[in-house]
Amino acid sequence: MRPDKPAAADHVDVDHIAEAARLERTAGLYPEDTEPLLLQAAAHLELAGARDRATTLYDRLLSAETPPGSPLLIRALKASNLWEYGHEAEARAIIDGVRVAAPRDPAPWVIVAESLESHDELEQAHETFTEAATLLLPPTSEPPYATHPLLFGRHRVRRLLGADHDEWDALADRVSTAPVSLDELHDPKRVWSLGSENPAELRAEIARIQAELGSYREALSRPFPVAILHWPATELTELLTAYPSLASEYPSYEAHLSTIESSLRELAASGTPNLGIVTGTVPSYEAFAASEGTSPADPTLLPQYATTLAARGRAASWPPEAGAVCWCGSGRVYGQCHGE
Repeated sequence: MRPDKPAAADHVDVDHIAEAARLERTAGLYPEDTEPLLLQAAAHLELAGARDRATTLYDRLLSAETPPGSPLLIRALKASNLWEYGHEAEARAIIDGVRVAAPRDPAPWVIVAESLESHDELEQAHETFTEAATLLLPPTSEPPYATHPLLFGRHRVRRLLGADHDEWDALADRVSTAPVSLDELHDPKRVWSLGSENPAELRAEIARIQAELGSYREALSRPFPVAILHWPATELTELLTAYPSLASEYPSYEAHLSTIESSLRELAASGTPNLGIVTGTVPSYEAFAASEGTSPADPTLLPQYATTLAARGRAASWPPEAGAVCWCGSGRVYGQCHGE
């Protein structure tokens, strides 16, 4: 599922053009959040049928003086959009480039594979999903939540191709939380039952569709990670100098880092998926407090600030990938730092 899909896209009374304009204005006020805001604006423009304007926003992000944080995601979205309004050759070229770049983020893979699938390029879609799964799925441990769409998309395409189940299909079945099996949800014959005059067949199809919508709603209910707030050492010093009452929350920098790691591990052990870390700055925090009409010295504001940063796409996923540097900023490999 596209990560930029507006949560209200299924409501017919949404004025997508107006919402896109609002998001563009907001991006002008918060330049540090330009990328996620303009991606949302482009999604609204696509939903309104203004696909040429959406492409303009993607190009604006890709050509910005400050490089975007997720250029391959933006290219994938641009390719998907281009193909929908007749620019197939350009879209294919971009898709090929994304695949060659082999992103470590599942989202670009899902977007380009689903674009191929929607245009009946099933073999290419299957190859793309499989390339991504080979690259991103851990060989032994539980697949991260963000990779589930790769498994589900690959399962769906293989059903359309009539392929036998393999180990990844079995894994997709296992991690799926839908009350209806993936084999039923992805059954190519389902479309035939919609034209049936048999009430039992129609009721069964309605149940399948409801289950599928339930899965989509669950995905949409997790638009950003459960995030823990991290203050770099200099920012924490500045914060506590300005607002000494917050010292009870942060007795020391070392304790702050230790609390972040232990909190995330407890959440992971309890089964909470999609965890992340957001990095705060004092000016940003003070601006947030002003927008909320409260004092930065109020400790109850801290988790709200973390949630807002995550909602703006500022969270880094936790735990870091194998071999990646630690989230704390020490420069050491995570496994030799807080991941010990």
